Amino acid sequence: MPAYATSSENSVEPLGLAGGMPVLEGLTVIEGGGVASAVGFKASGVHAGFRDDPNRLDLALVVADEPAACAATFTQNVFCAAPVVVSREHLDGVSHGVARALVVNSGTANAATGPIGIESACRTAEIAGDAVGCPSSEVMVASTGVIGTQLDMGAFESGIPLAVAALSEGGGPSAARAIMTTDTHPKEAAVSFSGDEIGYPGCTFVVGGMAKGSGMIMPNMATMIAAITTDVPIAPDALHAALKQAVDSSFNKVTVDSDTSTNDSCFAFASGAAALGSAPFGLGAPAFAAFERALGAVCGLLARSLAADGEGATRRVTVRVAGAENEEDADKAARTVANSPLVKTAIFGHDANWGRIAGALGRSGARFEQERVSIDIMGIPVLRGGLPIGFSEEEALRRFERPEIDIDVDLGAGNASTVIWTCDFSHEYVTINGDYRT
Repeated sequence: MPAYATSSENSVEPLGLAGGMPVLEGLTVIEGGGVASAVGFKASGVHAGFRDDPNRLDLALVVADEPAACAATFTQNVFCAAPVVVSREHLDGVSHGVARALVVNSGTANAATGPIGIESACRTAEIAGDAVGCPSSEVMVASTGVIGTQLDMGAFESGIPLAVAALSEGGGPSAARAIMTTDTHPKEAAVSFSGDEIGYPGCTFVVGGMAKGSGMIMPNMATMIAAITTDVPIAPDALHAALKQAVDSSFNKVTVDSDTSTNDSCFAFASGAAALGSAPFGLGAPAFAAFERALGAVCGLLARSLAADGEGATRRVTVRVAGAENEEDADKAARTVANSPLVKTAIFGHDANWGRIAGALGRSGARFEQERVSIDIMGIPVLRGGLPIGFSEEEALRRFERPEIDIDVDLGAGNASTVIWTCDFSHEYVTINGDYRT
C-alpha cells in the first residue's frame, strides 16, 4: 500500500474551497470577441517578414479612431527589452497618458540589443505614427520572440502600411494570431455591461482584449504581451488603477515555469466612444466599480487561457490556498506548489502524490503548523490535520482525465486565501525549450 494511503478510507468531506473563476455576474460574454470589440477601435495582423513562414502572421496593429486614454503595466525584470523602455517613456514614466496605437511584432524580442534596440523601437513608433496619422509619442510598441537579435526594420517599413490597410473592426482574431510565439492558439476575450444603473442610461459598454504567452511565464506585473480595449469614458489615472488591480488578480496569478519575461507588457486603451460627450469618470464613481469588474473578468479569462496553453501542457492546474495568516503567505504557498517541477510532473503522470504538495508548502516560507494542514486533489481529500487520508487510486486516475486539475489547500493559520493558475510539465516542454532558437 502506498505511504500516502496508510489510513483507512473514510467519508471525509472535500474542502470545497471557493474561487478560481473570473466574476461574470452582470456581464455578457461576447462570443468571438476580442481586442477590436469595443467601439472606437480597429485591429489587424499581417505577415511582415519577421518570420520565414509567409503563412504565419507576425505583426499586429491596434488603433483607436481618436487619441484614447492609455495605461500599462510593464515587466519588473531588470533585463527589460527596448520596447518596454520606449513605451514607458511615451507614457511619461507614470504608465498612463494618451495614446492612439499599439504595434506588436513576434519572432524577435528586441531585448539585450543595446542602443540600436532603443533606436529600432523609437523608429517603429515613428513609422506607425506616420502611417496612422499621430505623433510617435502616441504609439506603444511591444516585441516578443528570441532575445539578443536586432529587429529587421525593413519588415516594419513594409509591414506597417500593410497592417494599416488591413485595419478593421473584425481584425481582432488576426491581431491575436500575429502576436503568438509558441502559443498553440490565439487568446481573446470580451464582455459587455449596461450603463443603465451607473449613470449612463441607454449605453452598453464593452471590454475586450487579447494576450499571448506559453512559456517564460511568471509575470511580475502583467502578462507576456496583452492588449485591452474599452469604450468607457475613463480618466487615464483611473484606467491605470483599474488595470493594476486586474493584473494583480489575474495575469500575476499565472505561472507556467517560474520565469519572468524581459518583455512583459500589458496595455489598456479607453476610447469613451460608447458614451460620446460624457466626461471621463474617475476613482470612486459608480461606473468605475462596474468597469473594474468587467476588466477583471476579461483579464481573468485571458489568464486562465494562458495557463491552459503552457508549453507542452496537457492539463491546466488551479491551486487554491485558504487559511493562510496573510495574503503574502497565501501567495507564497500557492505559488510554490504551482511552480514545483515535482508537483507538475506528478500531474502529468496522473499521480495523486500529495507528499510533493506538502513538501512544496513546507519550503514556501508561509507560516503554518503542519498539524493543521488539509489537502484535496481534484476534490478528493488526501490529507487532514497533517495526516494522510486513504483514497481510491482508481477514482483519482478517473479524475485525472479532466482537462483541469484542482489542488485545494487549507493551512489552518488564518483567513487569507488566493488562487494561482498553472499547468503540468510534460516531455514536450523540454523539447520545445531545448531547441527554441534552432
